[in-house]
Amino acid sequence: MESGPYDAKKVEDKIYKLWEDSGFFNPDNLPAPSASAKASAGRGKKPFTIIMPPANANGNLHAGHGLVMTIEDIMTRYKRMQGYKALWLPGLDHAGFETQVVYEKKLEKEGRSRFKMEPAELYQEILDFTLENKKNIESQIKKMGASADWSREKFTLDPDIVKTVYGTFERLFNDGLVYRGKKIINWCVKHQTSLSDLETKDTERVDKLYYLKYGPFVIATARPETKFGDKYVVMHPDDKRYAEYKDGQKLELEWINGPIEATVIKDDVIDMEFGTGAMTITPWHDGVDFELARRHDLPKEQIIDFFGKLLPVAGEFAGMKITEAREKIVEKLQSKGLVEKIEESYKHVVKTCYKCDSLIEPQVKEQWFLKMEPLAKPVLKLIESGKVEFLPEHYKKISLHWLENIVDWPLSRQIVWGIAIPAKFCTKCDFAIVDVEDKEITCPKCQSELKKDGDTFDTWFSSGQWPFATLGFPDGKDFQTFYPTDVMETAGEIIFFWVARMMMLGHYMTGELPFKTVYLHGLVLDAKGQKMSKSKGNVISPLEIIDTYGTDAFRIALVVGNTPGTSLALDVNKIKGYKNFANKIWNAAKFVMMNTEDYKAGAKPALSADQKKNIKELQGLVKDMTRDMDEFRFYIGAEKIYHYFWHTFCDKIIEESKADLADQKLRQGAQYMLLEILSTSLKLLHPFMPFITEEIYQSLPVEGKQACLMIETWPK
Repeated sequence: MESGPYDAKKVEDKIYKLWEDSGFFNPDNLPAPSASAKASAGRGKKPFTIIMPPANANGNLHAGHGLVMTIEDIMTRYKRMQGYKALWLPGLDHAGFETQVVYEKKLEKEGRSRFKMEPAELYQEILDFTLENKKNIESQIKKMGASADWSREKFTLDPDIVKTVYGTFERLFNDGLVYRGKKIINWCVKHQTSLSDLETKDTERVDKLYYLKYGPFVIATARPETKFGDKYVVMHPDDKRYAEYKDGQKLELEWINGPIEATVIKDDVIDMEFGTGAMTITPWHDGVDFELARRHDLPKEQIIDFFGKLLPVAGEFAGMKITEAREKIVEKLQSKGLVEKIEESYKHVVKTCYKCDSLIEPQVKEQWFLKMEPLAKPVLKLIESGKVEFLPEHYKKISLHWLENIVDWPLSRQIVWGIAIPAKFCTKCDFAIVDVEDKEITCPKCQSELKKDGDTFDTWFSSGQWPFATLGFPDGKDFQTFYPTDVMETAGEIIFFWVARMMMLGHYMTGELPFKTVYLHGLVLDAKGQKMSKSKGNVISPLEIIDTYGTDAFRIALVVGNTPGTSLALDVNKIKGYKNFANKIWNAAKFVMMNTEDYKAGAKPALSADQKKNIKELQGLVKDMTRDMDEFRFYIGAEKIYHYFWHTFCDKIIEESKADLADQKLRQGAQYMLLEILSTSLKLLHPFMPFITEEIYQSLPVEGKQACLMIETWPK
């Protein structure tokens, strides 16, 4: 050990190299347990597996990633020290839509647009960008001290992963669970792609609500620009206000661009309390209207194109953007006496794109859909029967509610970047087929050559297969050994995006749930409890923190006080405090080693009553901490060892031992006690603060040391 205060910069890269060179990140290389350690549950036999949530390879790690890497590394190091065949498999995600959005911003800064690029050219540019970022992210994960098995690292675009994804899609298609259909979808006009419901935000807005005269009826709408094709007026069959109008009745009336014939429809989906209780429908641009039209077999007409402009059905307004056209349309309606009134401040919730906040434009479009209910039903039963544990527990109810109300998942994305959908279709005959091998196929109905699907998968479809795809499903040795995995640790905010879908696809393909425990952490907030964002200027960079305070201080600051599912306010002063703690560990270790240079390793001297008492208290701490670690209470375990080391060991035991060290009769007992407490404390601290503990361990004068503290036996 060097003199002076602890210098993380001199230690961390050196220690990480020691770990990598040892090969012990790979569970296949872990040494056989010592005879004394074999009693530990699963020692050297039972696997323990975590599949790292693949970070998006499109930028730098943020504080949330730091929390993920810390918690998962704590779990892995603890289980490895307990003797489990611990695998933490790292990986990175091409991140489909998210990465393309990031790259589009880069193109915008350069004065370029993806819409003026050839698809192959754009794909190659994003691939180069992603692979460069992939290297960067990998180095940052290592900076966090992640003891992941890099020899098994996976990327969502690896050929074997793509092969597995294609195999799943083909099986789903053959089982009748995947279909191509013309249904209403969420369309982002800015990014020119469909989005699932999970990729949209419910945003409260204040707009005008227009009450328009539609023949003898008054209808309320916030979107008059969609009303050009409205030829059906709908009301509840029990609404006494409209009892005189019969289902199917025809009415001649004046509308935006002239006279039309309207048809009365009676349906109990109508909310009699909203507006006037009567409404016209625009099936192409509204989900409720689309379902109503489907039930009544009504035609659907597109009013707004995929770029947010009005189509020729709008007459004189054709080609105008809807935001520009709205007031002009209302002016025309007013000139014809068709505006009853305008409510100026109408609060309502609209869907917006979760990346750009653009208003979602519902559109009817041919897409690939996955039937979710048949996948959800068996998973619901398994969750209800307790086959998977949720931490915190309330996420179980949240998951069950979502699965019970699940809707079909639109898998297609109209973007270049991602895994291409291996399918072909004939629009003329409404025929589609999955074609993994990309063969020349003709339509069995009209004999014309099938058209290749140009869309890509929603990135969550590939990452939803991550636990079994990364382990070499179905025949790989790793799949046989490490599946199902033990813990899925991730952010609570993506429980539907990812966790629930992994459970459904994992169970469908393997017959088993992909993990036994779901550990969900909260957000990492700034010191004031605000969400970090670049626009607020309050983003905490893990690398900057590590450079200033060291990785160990950052890691333990992320853990202490951080209960599962609860957001953590991260104050730099807290990290600074744990840097001081690292220095305390360093100085205590130096004191012990300076005063044990003449100690005979392996000696078992007689201990005084106080020395025995101190050893017994340490054993009590070990039992308490082991229970905390087994029950995922890392935030409590970390705090216990922090307080014990600083306030009991440093402030009390070391100070009291100084007199014993000066007494030749008590010296050896004091030396034994100090080394026993120090070496045990280093083991207890190691999952939380791996760098400093490993550095000290390498100089520790004790018998039977391992090559690394990382593979030492957890104390008993």
